[in-house]
Amino acid sequence: MKAHPTRYAKSGDVHVAYQRFGRGSLNLVIVPGWISNLDCWWDHPSTVSWLERFGDYANVLLFDKRGTGLSDRGKGMPGMDERMDDIRAVMDHEGIEDAALFGLSEGGTLAALFAASNPDRCRALVLQGALARFEHWIEDETAFNAFLAYVHDYWGSGASYVHYSPSMAGDAEYQGWWARRERAGASPGAVADLMHLNRQISVAQVLPAVQSPTLVIHRRKDLIVDIEGGREVARLIPDAELLELSGADHAPWTGGDIDMIADRIEEFLTGAKPSPAVDRVLATVLFTDIVASTELATQLGDEAWDRLLHRHDALVDEQLARFRGLKVKSLGDGHLATFDGPARAIYAALALTEAVEELGFELRAGVHIGEVKRSGDDISGLAVHIAARVMGEAEPGECLVSRTVRDLAAGSDLTFRERGQRVLKGVPDPVQIFNASKI
Repeated sequence: MKAHPTRYAKSGDVHVAYQRFGRGSLNLVIVPGWISNLDCWWDHPSTVSWLERFGDYANVLLFDKRGTGLSDRGKGMPGMDERMDDIRAVMDHEGIEDAALFGLSEGGTLAALFAASNPDRCRALVLQGALARFEHWIEDETAFNAFLAYVHDYWGSGASYVHYSPSMAGDAEYQGWWARRERAGASPGAVADLMHLNRQISVAQVLPAVQSPTLVIHRRKDLIVDIEGGREVARLIPDAELLELSGADHAPWTGGDIDMIADRIEEFLTGAKPSPAVDRVLATVLFTDIVASTELATQLGDEAWDRLLHRHDALVDEQLARFRGLKVKSLGDGHLATFDGPARAIYAALALTEAVEELGFELRAGVHIGEVKRSGDDISGLAVHIAARVMGEAEPGECLVSRTVRDLAAGSDLTFRERGQRVLKGVPDPVQIFNASKI
């Protein structure tokens, strides 16, 4: 998942970094929250899937606000006028006269102000997790000081991710990505300065001047911006639609309702309900992983390790061809593949596990079946996530499967031994898993 080429628009004496992607006719400008980094958007599957959904029907401009990410820093803290100039500069640089704006969190404040100030350039407005006044974000002096203490002591650790994406609690990979996002978004000193600036946010008086059709989205248990902040925004913008949801995630790319939200945004912006998603199919997903790969690579050295991986890849290709599997991608020390039936995926996993013993190492494998979304040559979705987590529970040389796979593989010459229910990171409900082997 590589970032799109980064370009720079000049806004006064500041270079504003932005990226352009998508294949639709609708122009859409995404106004990020208080920090961002363009390259980090493309470092995690959840954000990639979220962004690519916009790209399915829109020509998307994504930018970093001045003082954050890849845009110029060290130019002092900007006022809202200068921040609006940055949106205008990015649109002008791409020759875009008018666009729909998607404002996320604190970026919703800026997007709404831009829409009110430039009605001829904003054709529609979508706000998610937005606020009109700062106290709906950080309610009092005690909370503000606690935030500054986090910045001073823990910024860059990613520990705050559980407040923005509580559905990802316990996911070390996601926390690692969030930590990189913190560090790449702004330095601790810049964060403190930005928050002192954001503390002055109050656009309640200007929201009634917004003329653009507006959709406000807010989760009722949002842990960052109180639901009353979203309700106030929707109440103050004339004829705004309010979509309240029951979740707690502030980040729009996590939570169990992201597909429903994406459908509603597309319908609002395009005027038509999304067509049935022909890129979503039922598939059996197989993940494999070389056990203790880091230690093995260190022991062998680069050259010998590369030769071993080449032989491993050849075995994978051989077994996938044998059992009608489709390789999605290599993961360095493992593979992701799909099959049109659960039994074939298990047979392939067991055959691979046996074959690699001759190479002097062990595999572990995980299999799950569910709906996946195809995007180019890649796949995403909860089924992919569950398969990876099931694999993570496997012992060396073991193939684990979900109960759905076991039930659908009935009648094969396979045997399944129950390993109990597991709470898997990022999966809303416990998953019952089984050890799979040949009779």
